[in-house]
Amino acid sequence: MSAQDTTSGVLSLIGLKKRFGDVVALDGTGFEVRPGRIVGFLGPNGAGKTTAMRCIFGLVRPDSGEVLWNGRPVGHGDRLCFGYMPEERGLYPKMRLREQLAYLARLSGMGRKVALEAVDAWLDRMGLGDRASSRLEELSHGNQQRVQLAASLIHDPELAVLDEPFGGLDPIGVEALAEVLRELANRGTAIVFSSHQLDLVEDVCEDVVIIDHGRVVMAGILEELRAASNHRHLSISVDGRPWVPDLPGIVQVENGRGSPRYLVARDAPIGDLLARARTVGEVTGFTFEPPRLTDLFREAVGR
Repeated sequence: MSAQDTTSGVLSLIGLKKRFGDVVALDGTGFEVRPGRIVGFLGPNGAGKTTAMRCIFGLVRPDSGEVLWNGRPVGHGDRLCFGYMPEERGLYPKMRLREQLAYLARLSGMGRKVALEAVDAWLDRMGLGDRASSRLEELSHGNQQRVQLAASLIHDPELAVLDEPFGGLDPIGVEALAEVLRELANRGTAIVFSSHQLDLVEDVCEDVVIIDHGRVVMAGILEELRAASNHRHLSISVDGRPWVPDLPGIVQVENGRGSPRYLVARDAPIGDLLARARTVGEVTGFTFEPPRLTDLFREAVGR
């Protein structure tokens, strides 16, 4: 089923405010998650991401503002159609995997037979089919993370809210989870997840929301945000060696094995720079492209 065919709903956070004593956790936070879209919910530590997520599930009650599903306040029945993966481990360490996942699936309204079938399918999908009778505490941290993910998705939710789902996963696990998220989105699931691994977010997400000090400071379709940025990545090599452009305000942002990359103004005089580089030698490498998500993030939060 394509995203266009889905009956899933739209999640709307509108003007959420929340204080914990003197600490302002949310200061008018608002954004939207639509069916079939994967939204990266980003921000520095303490920005308010987890508080906003908990408001969706009624675990935190905002001082003001609304959380809506399909234009109406979220109720208990709606939340049965949601999946939530908290950053903190939320499972029973001494309970066996198959038994535990089936129990959680039935809490979401699934019958026993359907629940067990879903459990077996998800354990196989997570590479844990041979550990069904193991206790959670017997698994590695990464495999516990896989079980936590399965618990949040086992009932085929219309909305999945995942707090740092990639934490503790090896590269194979990361790739498998990314593929799961893409498949869910293709079936119409609305997905919002937080992560500090911005390269992963850039690879998986279509939309991003960046929050800082409880306020949304940047939001939109990632490719449109990159294209609209006032900066560009620039890299020039002359005779196979990096060539440093002479520009005011230039900032080196990467220096890996290849040529150093610089962040420059989008209207930088590229023609003049290339002409200058050619007076030194043969230009053997050149890139001029929109900034990465990491650069947008730093720009949005002013760091």
